Amino acid sequence: MPHEIEIRVPPGKKKERLDIFLTHHIENATRNKVQQAINGGLVLVDGRSVKPSHEVVGGEIIHITMPRPPPQEALPENIPLSVVYEDKDLLVVNKPAGMVTHPAYGNYSGTLVNALLHHCNSLSTLNEPTRPGIVHRLDKGTSGLMVIAKTDTAHAFLAKQFSQRSILREYWAIVWGVFTSRTGRIDAELGRSKSDRKKIAVMEGGKRAVTEYAILRQFEYLSLVSLKLHTGRTHQIRVHLAHIQHPVFGDPTYNGRQLVWGPGGTRQKAEVQPLLGIMSRQALHAKTIGFVHPATKASLLFDSGLPEDMVSVLNVLEHKDT
Repeated sequence: MPHEIEIRVPPGKKKERLDIFLTHHIENATRNKVQQAINGGLVLVDGRSVKPSHEVVGGEIIHITMPRPPPQEALPENIPLSVVYEDKDLLVVNKPAGMVTHPAYGNYSGTLVNALLHHCNSLSTLNEPTRPGIVHRLDKGTSGLMVIAKTDTAHAFLAKQFSQRSILREYWAIVWGVFTSRTGRIDAELGRSKSDRKKIAVMEGGKRAVTEYAILRQFEYLSLVSLKLHTGRTHQIRVHLAHIQHPVFGDPTYNGRQLVWGPGGTRQKAEVQPLLGIMSRQALHAKTIGFVHPATKASLLFDSGLPEDMVSVLNVLEHKDT
């Protein structure tokens, strides 16, 4: 069945091309796919067909009929997998940056799930078929530790710990700026951005999200911080840090690739550009995870080293700081 979407352009909206406007307002959309839909007559503005270059104005009603992609079955793929721990109930893996957690629109192969299906004889089945074993997820650009359930019993037990917020999760990030306090707590509600549906934003009436941070090392205009989650919202760390004017270094979505701290000018730009060349994604790593084992009831704690790109950036900063 096709997916029907209706969008009312807000009053006072500045003129913007229809294809660009829809790309920002439809989750998982690409400009190419949106243009194909418009040219195929699947997009109507106030009941009429228009071109991708049509400039939307406040008050217009846009109706989109987006064909759903065919159901996808996740298939095993022989992809290298960094397994930190494994037994008959679960495994802990270290996901590399750049790997999508599970198949979804636009990413039907090369995901962590595809690798897991090749590695394991069985995974939990409590999710839909494209997400076997997945109890939680990491963003594509975030590296680090994830716990995977092999059985439905293990999945339910681990999911309960996540819902009760008893799972220990510690992240390390390189962020913009220096802090006046060594520790802090960010308690700000999050929801889907009204101006760009692909982004999350701090907003009144959103879902409560709490992040604690501690400063590990400070440099001239960047800092290494440890972060602990008390909730598990989409993009939580990235949005919270950007909200307090300390975006994650390299983050292409939440202002992490701009000069937001420091003296500015030619010298800083010359220093930062090579670092951004090293860090092509957000400098965020899920370093530690702790939980109660679903079968033995033992408390398990796993830690991982920082990935090569973050280590390289820190080495440059430490050398400059000496």
